[in-house]
Amino acid sequence: MTQIIDSLADIANRYDVLLVDLWGCVHDGVTAFPEAVAALKGFRQGGGTVVLLTNAPRSRHEVAKQIVRFGIPEDAYDTIATSGDSARAAMFRGAVGEKVWFMGEPHDESFFAPLELVDEPVNIQRVELDKADGIVCCGPFDPTADPAENRPQFLYAKQMGLKLLCANPDIVVDRGDSREWCAGALAALYTEMGGESLYFGKPHPPIYDLARRRLASLGKDADASCMLAIGDGIQTDISGAMGEDIDSLFISGGLAKAETRTSHQPDPEALEAYLSTERASPTYTIGQLR
Repeated sequence: MTQIIDSLADIANRYDVLLVDLWGCVHDGVTAFPEAVAALKGFRQGGGTVVLLTNAPRSRHEVAKQIVRFGIPEDAYDTIATSGDSARAAMFRGAVGEKVWFMGEPHDESFFAPLELVDEPVNIQRVELDKADGIVCCGPFDPTADPAENRPQFLYAKQMGLKLLCANPDIVVDRGDSREWCAGALAALYTEMGGESLYFGKPHPPIYDLARRRLASLGKDADASCMLAIGDGIQTDISGAMGEDIDSLFISGGLAKAETRTSHQPDPEALEAYLSTERASPTYTIGQLR
């Protein structure tokens, strides 16, 4: 049974490292949540280390520039690990071949920028689908469109045996008051149709390995017992933490706000029913990060 807490400060002294999801926890895709920023600053002031662990399909440098615009200052975190960097490393090692068909919006094209993590990268070329060795998916061309619109292309890709590299396993995000589809929805559809999807963000191990490397570069302990994962995605943030044997803090006022009937805090009965349905067991739960 999860424990509902009032603030991060209630449990902060039990952990040395936070693995913090961004979208839905620290910002809403438009602006930062002031209480969440204050909580992260307070944790760092107490000697803790904050890793922003995000399924953003971009490099940590691009994410850092983006969140400054949202109002998240640099002194609220120590480092960033993105599913984009984890997936880019796999792409430049040839996980889906050299000739790739790209799915995403124009702002996702930074995915193809050189990456220092790979010593001898393959020569990635963007081509049309009928000439591709594989698919690189950062998200839909239109995040408001039904993912099923991609069935014709996916049918062809499956028949050709192409692998799909998913740079963001999230299914949906809420940008302000609007819900948008993510790359994870496309990868799930491709898998459902019989294609092979490769995942590199939460809840899958590669992004946690990257987070540990980021911590090691800071000279910090990366043992699971000293970590707390924070997020609003029950099948990404919380499932990933459970798989890594890391304690977790579920933000019920994010993606599951309606299901958990969260205002300031979740309704206990609704929360229990939701977690039972999702077969998830976060260590703690709070309405919003504060």
